[in-house]
Amino acid sequence: MKVTKIDYLYQLAFLPTLFPVNCYLVEESESLTLIDAALPGSYKKILETAQKIGKPITEIVLTHAHSDHIGSLDALKERLADVTVSISTRDTLLLQGDKSLLEGEPTTPIRGGVPKNIQTIPDRKLQEGDRIGSLKVIATPGHTPGSISLLDTRTNALIAGDAFQVRGGFAVSGTLKWMFPAPALATWNKERSVESARKIASLKPALIAAGHGKMISSPDSEIQKAIHEAEKTAAQ
Repeated sequence: MKVTKIDYLYQLAFLPTLFPVNCYLVEESESLTLIDAALPGSYKKILETAQKIGKPITEIVLTHAHSDHIGSLDALKERLADVTVSISTRDTLLLQGDKSLLEGEPTTPIRGGVPKNIQTIPDRKLQEGDRIGSLKVIATPGHTPGSISLLDTRTNALIAGDAFQVRGGFAVSGTLKWMFPAPALATWNKERSVESARKIASLKPALIAAGHGKMISSPDSEIQKAIHEAEKTAAQ
């Protein structure tokens, strides 16, 4: 695992040369918020990193319910009995293994690794605009129906989950990058992904921290190119 720190944000990168998966610790004045729970077994390094920082993890926020983002959730909840676990209202269903679509949603099938045996029950179901410490919830559906991103209101850094990928080439979720195709192959709805990418672009984030790949500072030009590519692909 590799740890990279920018301002209040710590990126924990697991399996960087195989199937790179990131989770993030966001530092508050007296505590830490963990964004995503990485792979099974990652909990040891997550807890070790928090111990080195010297603050307790009091919040776990899941950007979406794919297996590579919730792998250590149960293990962390077992060891952090008082932690508050949050996920979007919509992806609560996916966390329970329910891949059914809701009325009015596009009928493209939900893809990717959806868990079947998660024991943790979320303490809080998130909606657009909710706050967790310094973080503001941004609804960014597309990769899954209930995907969210988290905007740090202190720095305007955006933890994007899989709304974008950086590994294999900066891209909107659903745009296939042959060097790392997994995020595209696991995307539910490309049109919704592009809409969410435009929404993120309008926020002018100072940094993009995605679920796969390195953090990107001053990402505006990368975001615009990725949106253009996704729109072009969708039109074909």
